Amino acid sequence: QVQLAESGGGLVQAGGSLRLSCAASGRTASFVAMAWFRQPPGKERLLVASMRWANGDTYYGDSVKGRFIISRDIRRSTVFLQMNSLKPEDTAVYFCAAQSVGAQAYNIFGQGTQVTVTS
Repeated sequence: QVQLAESGGGLVQAGGSLRLSCAASGRTASFVAMAWFRQPPGKERLLVASMRWANGDTYYGDSVKGRFIISRDIRRSTVFLQMNSLKPEDTAVYFCAAQSVGAQAYNIFGQGTQVTVTS
């Protein structure tokens, strides 16, 4: 069974940076993609960035393009989210997610890590 564990969240001032990590345990070779979602207080969970595991192709939501970078360490089965030029509106719980082979959507989620950006 695959499990995802996020780390790296915290409190930062606007303009600052944070780096989130997500370590996957289990059969990561069966992943189609890995991604980061976020859920602001009182709002729905939305996709922030994703990476196809086979070739490294990336996707970014419009609100984070040019500021966030998703990357991976294949040997460690870890995906990262480097968040730069943070804004108060980036405040949310950030979730790591994985899409298994055969799944139609992201079907594995971590517990989430809180990111709070103060103005």
